[in-house]
Amino acid sequence: MAPGGLVHAADLPAMTAVSDRLRAIDSVTHGTPGQGGPETSHGGVDRRWIAAAAILAVLLLILLAPLPALGAAPQERHLTISARSFEYTPGVLRVNRGDTLVITLEATDVVHGLYVDGYGVSTVAEPGRPGQLSFVADRPGAFRMRCSVACGNLHPFMIGKLVVGPNTTWLRAVAATLITALGAILVFWHRPTLPPAA
Repeated sequence: MAPGGLVHAADLPAMTAVSDRLRAIDSVTHGTPGQGGPETSHGGVDRRWIAAAAILAVLLLILLAPLPALGAAPQERHLTISARSFEYTPGVLRVNRGDTLVITLEATDVVHGLYVDGYGVSTVAEPGRPGQLSFVADRPGAFRMRCSVACGNLHPFMIGKLVVGPNTTWLRAVAATLITALGAILVFWHRPTLPPAA
C-alpha cells in the first residue's frame, strides 16, 4: 500500500488472493447464499441445532425417566462396628433398601453408644460386652450414626454414616454431566475444511 491508504497496482493480485481465500472460508463455514452449506441439512436447518435438540432430549430422558430397581433383593445383613475414642470403624455402612440389619457394636476403650438418625434405634457397648441392634433399612438415603453415650471431649464428633440404597440422584447427575459435556463437544467443536489456497 502506498502512503495515504492508496493501493498500488502491484498489490492487487495479492489482495485478490486474500479476498478469494476469505470468501472460500466464509462459504465453508456459513454456506453459499441460497444453498445449504456443510453445516445445514436439506431443509436448511443448522445441524448444530438438531444435535443440541437430540442432546437435550437424551438429558431429559436421563433425568426424568424412572429407573428400574437397582441392587440385590432384600436380605439379612450382620454388620460389626468397632467403636473407640471418637470414631467408628467402618465409618460408612452401605446397604440396600429393604435389608434387615443386625448391627453389633464393639467398644474397645470405654463405653460407647450407637444411635441411627432417622430410624430411632440405639444400643450401648462396654469393653468386652458388645451391644446389638436390629432394624429394617426401609428408608433410602444417608443417615448419621452418632455416639449416644458421653465418651470424652470429642464425643460430639464421633459420627458415622449409614447409606441405604443406591443413590440414583447422584447417578443421574453424573450421567447428565457426561451427556452435556459430550454434547457441548459435538455441537461446538467445528473445524471447517478449507479449500486449498490458490
